Amino acid sequence: MSDQKKTTDAKDESELLGLRDEIDRIDGDILQLISQRAKCAERVAEVKLKADPEHAVFYRPEREAQVLNRIMAANPGPLANEDMARLFREIMSACLAHEKPIEVAYLGPEGTFTQQATKKHFGQWVKSRPMPAIDEVFREVEAGAVQYGVVPIENSTEGVVNHTLDTFITSNIHICGEVELRIHQHLMAGPNTKRDKITRIYSHQQSLAQCRKWLDAHMPHAERIAVNSNAEAAKRVQGEWNSAAIAGELASELYDLDIIESNVEDSPDNSTRFLIIGREEVGPSGDDKTSLVVSMRNEPGALYNLLKPFKEFGVDMTRLESRPSLTGNWTYVFFIDFVGHTSEENVQKTLASLKQTAADVKVLGSYPKGVI
Repeated sequence: MSDQKKTTDAKDESELLGLRDEIDRIDGDILQLISQRAKCAERVAEVKLKADPEHAVFYRPEREAQVLNRIMAANPGPLANEDMARLFREIMSACLAHEKPIEVAYLGPEGTFTQQATKKHFGQWVKSRPMPAIDEVFREVEAGAVQYGVVPIENSTEGVVNHTLDTFITSNIHICGEVELRIHQHLMAGPNTKRDKITRIYSHQQSLAQCRKWLDAHMPHAERIAVNSNAEAAKRVQGEWNSAAIAGELASELYDLDIIESNVEDSPDNSTRFLIIGREEVGPSGDDKTSLVVSMRNEPGALYNLLKPFKEFGVDMTRLESRPSLTGNWTYVFFIDFVGHTSEENVQKTLASLKQTAADVKVLGSYPKGVI
C-alpha cells in the first residue's frame, strides 16, 4: 500500500471517529431533552389531577394535532416531514403513557389493519383491546371501559363501511379524530405450505376485492374464501399445506408467516380512513373537519335544501353519503363531512339553516384533520 493511500485512509478514519463522537454528543443531548419533556408531562398530569381529580383528561386530540403540524412546519430536513412527525408521535405516546396510559378498543382481532391504524394514531405505547365487531367497539367506549375506539369508515377503492355509518345513527359517541392508512396487501403462507400446490386463498372479502385483478392474473385457479378478518385468514393457513392468506405485514409478524408476494393490491394508492371515537367533544385545532348525520323530510327539493346552506355560507363539503333510515321504509339519512369546526361562525350559520328544513341534524363531532 502506498504512503498516499495510508495517509488518505488515516484521514478518513479520523473523520469517522470525529463524526461518531459528534453523534454520541447529540444523542446525549436528545436523551436529556426527552427526559425533560417526560418530567414536564409529569407536572401536566399533577396539575390536571389537582384541578379535577374525577374527570381529568390527559389526551387532547386538538393539542396533539397542533404539535405535530408545528413540527412538520418547522422541520429543517433532511428527514421528511412525515418521518419527523412519526418520531415525535412516539415521543408523545411514551410521555402520555407515563402520565396515564390510554386504553383504546379497535375492530380486531390482532393483526388487522385497524390495529395498525390504532398504533399509527396513538403510538406504540397505547394499550389496545381487540373487539370482534364494530358495535362492540362503540359499546366499550360508551360504557367507559376504554377512553377511545378505532373503527374503519371508508376505503378509497371499495367505498364506505356501512356498519360503521349505521352504528353512528343510534350512538351518542363523538368522533374525536381520523387516521388514514395506506393499505398494502401481501400474499403469505406458513412453513408447511407447498407453494406450487396452493389451491385456496383466505382473506376478508374487502381485501379479496382489492386484489381481484392480481389474483385473476397470477392465481386464477385458487379458490377464494372470505373470512371475518385478514388476521383470521393468516391464522388459518398456519397449519395448512395448500393454502395462503392475503393480509397486512403485521399479520405475517404476529402469526409467523412468510410473505410470498408483496403489494398485491390492484390499486397502488389504496388506502382506508379510520375514525377515532370517544365520549368528549374536541376543541378547535385550527385545521378541522366536522361530520353530521342529517335526516331530510320526504318532500320536493329536499336535496337542494340540504346542499344550499353549505354554498350560502362558504362551507366546503368533502363527503356526502346516503343510507336507508332505520325508522321507516324508503326514507334516507345523509352522512356529511365538511371542512371547519362547530365553533366557527360560518359553520354555526350553516347548521342553523339546516335545522330549519331538516327533520333532524346530529353533529357526530368536530375533530382535527389527520396529520400523518
